[in-house]
Amino acid sequence: MKLLLLNGPNLNRLGQRDPAQYGRQTLAEIVSLVERRARELGVEIVAAQANGEGQLVDLVQKHASDVQGIIVNPGALTHYGYSLRDALADTGLPVVEVHLSNVYAREEWRQRSVIAPIARGKISGLGWRGYLFALEYLVNDLHPVEGNRP
Repeated sequence: MKLLLLNGPNLNRLGQRDPAQYGRQTLAEIVSLVERRARELGVEIVAAQANGEGQLVDLVQKHASDVQGIIVNPGALTHYGYSLRDALADTGLPVVEVHLSNVYAREEWRQRSVIAPIARGKISGLGWRGYLFALEYLVNDLHPVEGNRP
């Protein structure tokens, strides 16, 4: 199984950018943690980050036929990235939206997501661990372990 781990605008600045909201881990450290856990689960991760919406759309389209699911932190595009939303929806793949900070404890405009309606779920406010929870969810959803499904 292969999953796309997609990160949007400004997430390349993690570790430097407002650690009170986003934590002290860099994006490279988070990707490494996800890749390590993925290997334990027998899963390959394709990780990518871009600051432009068009670049993210290109990455989704490039990898959609090679992956079975997508973990996405769309950053600020969460709130207005309709072309990213459409690209994710067009894949027909399961998508889990992840946010490091608790968007519901922040400005009102951050609480609206154009991605959430097409996602299987949204994880917010759990820091870097949210990525691992998204990975675990997708792996189990795509290949359920006996006893882990209702």
